[in-house]
Amino acid sequence: MLIAHTAFSGFSVKDLEATKQFYTEVLGLKIVDETMGLHLQLPGEGTVFAYQKDDHEPAAFTILNFVVADIDEAISQLTAQKVTFEHYDMGNGAKTDAKGVMRGRAANMGPDIAWFKDPSGNILSIIQN
Repeated sequence: MLIAHTAFSGFSVKDLEATKQFYTEVLGLKIVDETMGLHLQLPGEGTVFAYQKDDHEPAAFTILNFVVADIDEAISQLTAQKVTFEHYDMGNGAKTDAKGVMRGRAANMGPDIAWFKDPSGNILSIIQN
């Protein structure tokens, strides 16, 4: 059996400086800058490690989900920071609205969620339960 003291996840980016600016200035996260990359301090005590990769390809799935109290307010704040929200049509009536929010709560289909990308094209989300 593995006896670990802690654990963290990681993902690649194409530009550490752009990543540092986005995650600190736009998302308000604290970071620890290390030789090999950036430890992002997530809300709730977790961390994730971002490292530069020359042949980076953006993740085709959501790599980070940020839980917010009010998704519409969070969208307003992020839009003011020039964040663009993605629009999806997942079929069966499940699609994002004009703001980019899949309104799952109103349809009794889970949380409200909206997706956006970091400067490396990795997919992030904000969620209101």
